[in-house]
Amino acid sequence: MPRPSVEAQRREQILRAACEVLSDQGLHEFRLADVARRAGVSSGTIHYYFDGKRAVLSAAFEHNYRLSISRRRELTAEGGRPMAALRELVEAFLPRRAEALTAWRVWAELWAEAMRDEQFQAINETLYGQWRRLVTDLIAQAQADGSARAGDPAALANMLVAMIDGLAVQVLAGSREMTADRMRRTVLQFLDGCVAA
Repeated sequence: MPRPSVEAQRREQILRAACEVLSDQGLHEFRLADVARRAGVSSGTIHYYFDGKRAVLSAAFEHNYRLSISRRRELTAEGGRPMAALRELVEAFLPRRAEALTAWRVWAELWAEAMRDEQFQAINETLYGQWRRLVTDLIAQAQADGSARAGDPAALANMLVAMIDGLAVQVLAGSREMTADRMRRTVLQFLDGCVAA
């Protein structure tokens, strides 16, 4: 078995730290010195792996997505019951566990910056398109096995994704009206009332 690459491990360590700094401080307070401190490396080490702050940010957004998609793939690979997988996705991505909160905050920073920056728009387009396709595929599979009602799976996926994201942003913003528990009930009610057969 090949030995793990020290460079790959170090890069992963830096990107994990970058996501934590983004989550805790936001993009406008994001400094490479804070990433280095959090990762336990020197600033020079970060510059060895990345060509500056924008390169770290781009890689951190992609790293955050890879972590999210790997969790989603684990959930969706567990046995071929697509409606159950959709419900598991809702449960897994509620913004209440530390890991999920960090991921949501990093997404929110990407979305905010993508409104003004073409590079981050392109990253969002690529990564977010993959998330929508995963949900669309699950809905299409559920329609094929009879557990979801007929309809355009892409339209249903867009509704579901928009609901998850919009409600999660409200939870992150500390809404008294939209708690993680209320988000869960609302999204599952949509799945049961509008998607499930």
